[in-house]
Amino acid sequence: MAFLMGIDLGTSSLKVIIIDTKGVIQAESSKAYQFDSPVNGYAEQKTEVWWSACCECIRDALSRLNAPASEIRGISFSGQMHGAVLLDKDRNVIRPAILHCDARSGVEVQKINRIFTEKHLRDSQLNPVYTGFLLTSLVWVRDNEPELYGRVRYAFLPKDFLKMMLCGELSTDYSDASGTLAYDIQHNCWSKEVLNALDIPPEFFPECSASDHVAGRVSKKAAEATGLWEGTVVVNGGADQVMQAVGNGAIRPGQATVNIGTSGQVCFQSDRPIRNPGLSTNTFCAYRSGAWITMGATMSAGLAFKWFRNILPPGDYRALDGEIEKLHPGSGGLLFLPYLNGERTPHVNPNISGMFMGLNLNTSGTHMARAVMEGVTYALMQCIEVCGDLGLQAGELIASGGGARSPVWLQMQADIYNIPLKTTVSEEQACIGAAAMAGLGSGVFSSIEEACAAFVRYKDRIYTPNPENHGIYQQYYRLFKDAYTGSQKTIQSLTELGRR
Repeated sequence: MAFLMGIDLGTSSLKVIIIDTKGVIQAESSKAYQFDSPVNGYAEQKTEVWWSACCECIRDALSRLNAPASEIRGISFSGQMHGAVLLDKDRNVIRPAILHCDARSGVEVQKINRIFTEKHLRDSQLNPVYTGFLLTSLVWVRDNEPELYGRVRYAFLPKDFLKMMLCGELSTDYSDASGTLAYDIQHNCWSKEVLNALDIPPEFFPECSASDHVAGRVSKKAAEATGLWEGTVVVNGGADQVMQAVGNGAIRPGQATVNIGTSGQVCFQSDRPIRNPGLSTNTFCAYRSGAWITMGATMSAGLAFKWFRNILPPGDYRALDGEIEKLHPGSGGLLFLPYLNGERTPHVNPNISGMFMGLNLNTSGTHMARAVMEGVTYALMQCIEVCGDLGLQAGELIASGGGARSPVWLQMQADIYNIPLKTTVSEEQACIGAAAMAGLGSGVFSSIEEACAAFVRYKDRIYTPNPENHGIYQQYYRLFKDAYTGSQKTIQSLTELGRR
C-alpha cells in the first residue's frame, strides 16, 4: 500500500503525519518547542531545533506505521512563513533564524518605505513592508550584524531548510517566496527591481517552482538520521497558510478559511492578485501559478491565549473551556487588545502591545481568559471587514488551528463574524495539505481536486450565528475598535519605552 508524509514546521511545534491514499492517517507525531526572545520584541529559533524535532518525529511516526518506510511514496512540507534562514558558502547556518513574529526591524521598515513609494508597494509588491519578513530581517542583519552579513550566500525560508537537510537541494516554492517582500508576485519570479534598489544580490535566493514540484530525493545521510528510505521523493510543499487551505479543501476562488494558531489569519482564495489601497492585508501566491490568496493577519492569536493560560493556575484546557462557556458574551464588560508583539491587519504596526480594559473587582481569571478569546476574535473580525472592503466575501468559513479545537471559541467566532463555521475531521490541515502535495509530486494523484476528495472530510456540526449574541458582540466590537483608536499613541509610546 502507498503512503504519503506531510511535515508541518510551525512556530511552536513540528508535526509529522503518514497518511494512506484513502485519507486515513496511519501514524503521526509532534514535538513542541519555543522560540527565543533574547531582547523584548525579538523572535528567533535555532535551525538545529527544527532538524532535531524533524528527525525525532519522523522516526517516531515510522515506528507507529505498520509498513516499511519504502512504501512512503513522497514527502512534502508546510512551513511557518516569512522567516529568514541565512547560510554561508558551505551551507552552514550563520545565525538563528529570525521569525515572522520578530519586531526588531522597525528602522529597516522605515528605510525601505522611503525607498519605495506607496504606489509601488500597492501595485507591484501588493503587500505592506513589515517586520519579520525575510527581506526586512535580511536588511536588519546587514545594518546591525555586518560581519555575519558578509558571510551570507543563501537566504531562504524555514521549511526549505528541512527540505535541504532531507535531499541536499536548495529550492523554494511560489507561495513561500511570495511572503518574503523580495518576490514579484504577479510574475512569479524574484524581484530584481526590489533587490537592486536595496543592493541585495539576487543570487542569495533559491530557484522557485510550484508546490507540487519534485525538489529531490532523500539522501543517504538523511535516511540514516530519520529512518526514511533513501531515494524517497521530496516535494516542495508550501507556506503554512496555503497548505492549510489545501488541507481544508479551500482551493477554489471564493472559498475562505479562518485560522487560530500561534498567529491568526483569515484567508480568501482568488484567481487574481488583489490590490489593497490601504496596504493592510497580504496577497501571496498559492500552490500553483495563476492562483493567489489574500489574507488578513493578527500576530498574537493562540499565542495570546497560551500566554494568558500560563498565568493561570495549572489546569485542563477543556475544564477552562467549560468555565468560559458559563460566562455571558462581553466577559463582564472586559476588553482585551491582543497586540502582544505588534499587529498587522489593520494597523500594520510592530510597535504596539496588548491591553486589558474594563477590569473591576468582579473580574476573575475566567473573565480574562474569555476576554482574550473575544479580543482575538474581534481582531480577526477586523481582518474579515478589511477583506470585505476589497470585494472578498464568503458564505461560510472553514475554521482550523488550535482555536478550532474549542467548541466555545468556534461558536464565539460564528456569533462575532455572523458567518457559519465548519471544521474538518482532521485537525492537522497543514500536514494534510503537505501530504496532498507529496501525492501530486510523486504521481499518486493527478489533480489537486482528486487529492482533496481523498483527504478532506468535514464534521457534521455547523456553528451557526446566534443573532442575540451577535447583537451584544457588535456593541463590544465597536468599543474594541474605539479602544485602539483612542489609546494608540499611549500604547505605542509605552511599547517603545519598554524596549529600551
